[in-house]
Amino acid sequence: MFEGVYDVVVVGGGHAGAEAAASAANMGSRTLLVTMNLQNIGQMSCNPAMGGIAKGQIVREIDALGGYSGMVSDESAIQFKMLNQSKGPAMWSPRVQSDRMLFAKKWRDHLEQTQNLDFYQDMIIDVMVNDGRVEGVITSLGIPIRAKSVVLTNGTFLNGLIHIGEKNYGGGRAGEKASTGLTDSLEKLGFESGRMKTGTPPRVDGRSLNYDVMEEQAGDENPAKFSYTSTTPLKQQRSCYITHTSPEVHDLLRSGFDRSPMFNGNIQSTGPRYCPSIEDKINRFADKSRHQIFVEPEGWDTVEVYVNGFSTSLPEDIQYQALRSVNGFENVKFFRPGYAIEYDYFPPTQLKNSLETKLVSGLFFAGQINGTTGYEEAASQGLMAGINAHLKIHDKAPFVLKRNEAYIGVLIDDLITKGTEEPYRMFTSRAEYRTLLRQDNADLRLTPLSYDLGLAKKERMDAVEHKASKTHELVNFFNKQSYVPEEVNPILEQKASALVKQSDKLTKILSRPRLTRDDLAKIPSVKAFIKEHAISDEVYEQAEIQIKYSGYIEKEMANAEKLNRLDHIKIPDDFDYDILPSLSHEAKEKLNHIKPSNLSQASRISGINPSDISVLLVKLGR
Repeated sequence: MFEGVYDVVVVGGGHAGAEAAASAANMGSRTLLVTMNLQNIGQMSCNPAMGGIAKGQIVREIDALGGYSGMVSDESAIQFKMLNQSKGPAMWSPRVQSDRMLFAKKWRDHLEQTQNLDFYQDMIIDVMVNDGRVEGVITSLGIPIRAKSVVLTNGTFLNGLIHIGEKNYGGGRAGEKASTGLTDSLEKLGFESGRMKTGTPPRVDGRSLNYDVMEEQAGDENPAKFSYTSTTPLKQQRSCYITHTSPEVHDLLRSGFDRSPMFNGNIQSTGPRYCPSIEDKINRFADKSRHQIFVEPEGWDTVEVYVNGFSTSLPEDIQYQALRSVNGFENVKFFRPGYAIEYDYFPPTQLKNSLETKLVSGLFFAGQINGTTGYEEAASQGLMAGINAHLKIHDKAPFVLKRNEAYIGVLIDDLITKGTEEPYRMFTSRAEYRTLLRQDNADLRLTPLSYDLGLAKKERMDAVEHKASKTHELVNFFNKQSYVPEEVNPILEQKASALVKQSDKLTKILSRPRLTRDDLAKIPSVKAFIKEHAISDEVYEQAEIQIKYSGYIEKEMANAEKLNRLDHIKIPDDFDYDILPSLSHEAKEKLNHIKPSNLSQASRISGINPSDISVLLVKLGR
């Protein structure tokens, strides 16, 4: 049935699988995407949104590298917001509300238009391995599919178990069956597995809600977008709304705790710390009298509503009673109750920095199988696994992003170096070089790297070069052009900023905290330069950030350079740490387990101290 050998087989059609299939195919690999239901490619299993704090930066990075998530998000968006704009640009994070059905449709459209990509619907139950190298997969019908490399992106489907109160049943998502057999297959190969838990809130009928008593959350007045390509910003948007729980709601929820799988022992696996269930919230934060609930529409043309902040696995009758006591939900009608889901994952310390497994050559893991949570985290891993699966079969060095190059680099390094005992999600605080890793410069950082790989197309590279050139032009202009007091003092007075008595460079004025690029655009020389040189607002914003935050940027670049020095000191895969008597027993144990690829990674392993690094430096001849 399947003639010949595929270059890359991707198992699973969620966010990780879709990006993996796209990147491998776009780089020229003959690729097959195998998933249990072809109608659910790119499905948003939980909230209908992409981006958010740190996650928006990841989506922009995926787009800059040539992935599809940014384009799909723009094409299916119903609202756009740039979060954290009251803070510095390192914290700005784009987010869209999406049309759930349109999002999945756009994903399928893009994949079907991708050359070198085939599709097949079935469940994969086994991985074929010979002499430590992957040779393909076997479907539930017993059909072998031969492949040079395999990417597993199984999400929550591996032995998935859905819980609603005291009831539980097998499933990978509401209305879909679990995937069985693959975990056993991987364990027989020597892989270690574990169990994790996540959950989702009820979906309700928007026609039954009273929005008049809720707080409206509109989108940005001038919405931006995710993709650096020619996608169109939103002209119309749908609002979200905010309401709150109350002590009455909490009491009703507590009345069902004895039937909750979270508290009666039916669920023993670890859930996401930063996206807890409502029962977890009122249990852990008993002093809080209320919690926010975000009421999010599921699309342009549907009445279905996602109740963000009310994730729960309590019995459905308790869910219903409690939600009816929330302001605006007095007459609520359910589409479906919330539930928790338990699933198998494989601790990511079993992976190399390319996301290839250490045990089996040519086998890659991406997404929730690695213990992460979130569409964005999954998609970025899929993209990287697809790239590296392609590079692997061509005997090329893996593509690895450093911690100072991308949030994606931080994510993967955290996973393979530290592992995770709870569902991992990205935050700006995890990135020590976040001033360098802003959402506005993802294209400048990453598109040249992707273009060199052969993934990002020439038009993307041309756009980056144009943006870089125009930004450099404008920064130079501000550094060289002087102002006169008569031009700037009215602006300074308006902004309650100290007036000037003599001329100086425009950079000095723009560096003031209260002044923005819009203020300086009123100065005749600036206005003329912008018009004459066709400076876009994107370029103007980039120049403003580079000027305002030049000191912080230079400091982080210097710190990153120190890190990179240790990055350059490679550690052989077969290095024997046991021969070093000066290393502690703990250090030997952890270094042998993780097998870091360089000294920089070794220094970030929990339990490894500076003296251990010094010993390795001496041994490695530095």
